[in-house]
Amino acid sequence: MFSSNRSEFGPNFVFGAATAAYQIEGGQTGGRGPSIWDTFSATPGNVKNGDTGAVACDHYHRWPEDLDLIRDGGFDGYRFSFAWPRLIPDGTGAVNQAGLDFYDRLIDGMLARGIKPFATLYHWDLPSALQDQGGWMNRDIANWFADYAALVARNFGDRLHATATINEPWCVAFLSHFLGKHAPGHRDVRAAARAMHHVLFAHGTAIGALRAEGAKNLGIVTNLQKCEPASDKPEDQQASDLFDGIFNRWYLDGLYKGQYPADIVKLFAPHLPRGFESDMEVVSAPLDWAGINYYSRSLLRHDPANPGFPAKAVDGPLEKTDIGWEIYPQGLTELLVRVSRDYTKVPLYVTENGMAEVEGADDPRRVGYYDDHLKAVRAAQEQGADVRGYFAWSLLDNYEWAEGYDKRFGIVHVDYATQQRTPKSSYRAFQGLLHNKR
Repeated sequence: MFSSNRSEFGPNFVFGAATAAYQIEGGQTGGRGPSIWDTFSATPGNVKNGDTGAVACDHYHRWPEDLDLIRDGGFDGYRFSFAWPRLIPDGTGAVNQAGLDFYDRLIDGMLARGIKPFATLYHWDLPSALQDQGGWMNRDIANWFADYAALVARNFGDRLHATATINEPWCVAFLSHFLGKHAPGHRDVRAAARAMHHVLFAHGTAIGALRAEGAKNLGIVTNLQKCEPASDKPEDQQASDLFDGIFNRWYLDGLYKGQYPADIVKLFAPHLPRGFESDMEVVSAPLDWAGINYYSRSLLRHDPANPGFPAKAVDGPLEKTDIGWEIYPQGLTELLVRVSRDYTKVPLYVTENGMAEVEGADDPRRVGYYDDHLKAVRAAQEQGADVRGYFAWSLLDNYEWAEGYDKRFGIVHVDYATQQRTPKSSYRAFQGLLHNKR
């Protein structure tokens, strides 16, 4: 059980569980178009064991059972994502009625169970037809995404408690276009620089489109990493500052200050879209809330072998999760305080936090992980951060992107052969907390 009490977080604090469409839905029929993750995962060598999201957790058919788990766990909210290619198979143009019908059922099912729908428009499954036109490297994506956002607002906006435009823009841009670890798998500095700007520009155009359709309670979800130097050497501190600039400051400065950090602009200057500065008013459109995903920290060391990007992450000494990430709860406190102090006074939500652990329904390490990170949220609140909610990642064991089905983040175990769901100890711990039991 957790050591915290629900009442400590405030009377309107939202506890939720989170998922993403491609990771759980399956259901790649019924008019759904292909996405970049379908092609990325079908390419040998990109994903462990050649795993794909074709079936995943079969949430497309099993959503009532999954919503029952959320309700029975005592959770207030469910953070889910729409699949762009399920709603608009080619990304633009014709709308898929079967996709609209599925999300109608899903959202109505949440409301019938007293669950607040927290929607994300984009959690990485770009329609393949748009990738054919350059995807996030193409400035036109800002218009494509705005049209998609307007469709969602018209059809579902009055039933959504909150809407985020994009999940983890660093992953959309840098991880996927510079490091090549996620779809579309580019390793190109020009592609990355363009995606780094266009993902935020598209966010801003989507905010405008959502508001024009009357949508309320709008935000974005950034993933933040606590960056620390691997030693007290000045060059390691510089490496940490550089990594922080690319991982954190680029997105926070752009969204909340209307300008990108000068040191990172200088680094990418030859590759950025011409005239990007004129887009910054759109990029920094006012928001109603801010989502923060947090998992770990990075220790950075100067890397003389790479003069263009002289920073290298090294292994730290702390206990690690099954995916190899250090367990560092105080980093969540520090980042929440930093955002509320230096960037914005809108309410903050921890929109993802969790750990990969070995298979099984008994997960005492995960219980401890959540307990410590909930304490970290309370510590941030006590230091003045206006934190209004916390979402566990993830409700279900699921398709963990390039890791395939090898890493399990769920508080509910999924037997992928039978699709049987089994609540884990961590689910029971949340259940105890949320039903006001110690």
